[in-house]
Amino acid sequence: MQARRASRELALILFSQLDKNLEKYKNEDFSSMILKSVRTLISSSSDEISLCVSQLNEIKNQIIDFENNHEDNLQRPIDCENIPVAIPLTSDFEAKIDTMLNAAEKTLSALDIAELSTLSSDNSVKEYVINISSTFQAHKNEIDKMISEFSFGWDIDRLFKIDKDILRIAIVELVYIKDAPHKVVIDEALELAKKYSTDDSPSFINGILARVVEKYV
Repeated sequence: MQARRASRELALILFSQLDKNLEKYKNEDFSSMILKSVRTLISSSSDEISLCVSQLNEIKNQIIDFENNHEDNLQRPIDCENIPVAIPLTSDFEAKIDTMLNAAEKTLSALDIAELSTLSSDNSVKEYVINISSTFQAHKNEIDKMISEFSFGWDIDRLFKIDKDILRIAIVELVYIKDAPHKVVIDEALELAKKYSTDDSPSFINGILARVVEKYV
């Protein structure tokens, strides 16, 4: 995983910890919150691994039951071991496998971020998260005004906080930091929305960011 992608995801988790009194935070506070964010990711990855184990055990038990109750084994003597039988890949199995694949993907992502955050020799991940956070702190009113301007029919205070924070991070990068291509910043924002928010969020976020780029970048 690229360092910038890790920084954006950590920034999103850090933003969830901020309260409305932004002025009170210093860079040292952001550093402490980044560590808490990494721990949150590691804890989340542990939960995802537990989910994988649970799903695997369910599948294993279903396979054992299917084998035990298969007509080929029901006709065998009681003291004989079961013989392997063909198992159809049912939609139930597919759903469980999809759950495990999603959980594994989230776990790998979380571990990549944790590794980049704690082992990066140049501290690039941490520094970029602090850059995003301190820039947002300095320009919060302007950034939220941009979001309100293009959230037609929506009160910014009633937007999903996760969507609002994704937009805030992207606008910080697009309008103020300006050292990454527009397309990369927007694509990464959409990926965060797909991972953490609702099905409708990516199109909503994409529309607002497109208008921000058109008018302010």
